[in-house]
Amino acid sequence: MSAPRRRRYVPDSDENHDRWMVSYADLVTLLFAFFVVMYAISQVNESKYRVLSASLNTAFSANDRIRLIEVPDGAAQDQRMQIELEQLRQARAAQKEQERRERAERASTELREALSALTREGQATVTEGALGITVDLDANFLFGSGEASLQPAARDIVAAIAGVLLYTDFPLVVEGHTDSVPVSGPLQSNWALSALRAASVVQVFQERGILPARLTAAGLADQRPVAGNDTEQGRARNRRVSIRIETYPQDRPVMPPGERPDAGPAAIPDGALGSSFPRL
Repeated sequence: MSAPRRRRYVPDSDENHDRWMVSYADLVTLLFAFFVVMYAISQVNESKYRVLSASLNTAFSANDRIRLIEVPDGAAQDQRMQIELEQLRQARAAQKEQERRERAERASTELREALSALTREGQATVTEGALGITVDLDANFLFGSGEASLQPAARDIVAAIAGVLLYTDFPLVVEGHTDSVPVSGPLQSNWALSALRAASVVQVFQERGILPARLTAAGLADQRPVAGNDTEQGRARNRRVSIRIETYPQDRPVMPPGERPDAGPAAIPDGALGSSFPRL
């Protein structure tokens, strides 16, 4: 078994010694530069410091010249957003109201044109009130005496009215009215006669394509006269069918209970209910 080799120590050569000496010189140079920089930073420029101090004193002593810049917080941004949304809602509501008025005016004009012949003969009237447009048709040419079925010529008139109202979205209320003379026949009452006459008009409207959800039929018998029942002329005026086109806004806000006036019922404008109620 051979003995282990011993390592021999070889002293550094001149080349290695010079390399270590150069590295040490670089380190000393870097340290010197570092301390010079630190010393320069630690020195205060008194002239610049005086200028800065004077500027700060002037700014904080002149309170009337201070302008505060408000940075909007989250609450302010939410409030501004709510205001913008409310303005947008109001603009859309105004545009919707303008469109509704234009449709109502167009429907009124077309109805007057379609019923111009009957209007001249006194068999039809077209009026406008707070609740919309009301068309009153004389029941004497619509129905036979004591009957609830429309005459053939009357069906054409009702169909023409339906053609005008077909492309509108306003609710339609058809009311049947009679005079105070009791009905003699199978119907037995003015209530039944007026209701069936209104239903006959509604049936033609539905056949012409008007949505049933827009239609309402009501029989009011002799409870809403527009003239006295003591003369034949007055009774003839009371026998009628009223078609009310409700052109008023359907989404009107309701006043809260705490804000409603307690001075009694609200006054109804003249002509607001069309021909449903007599004028006192």
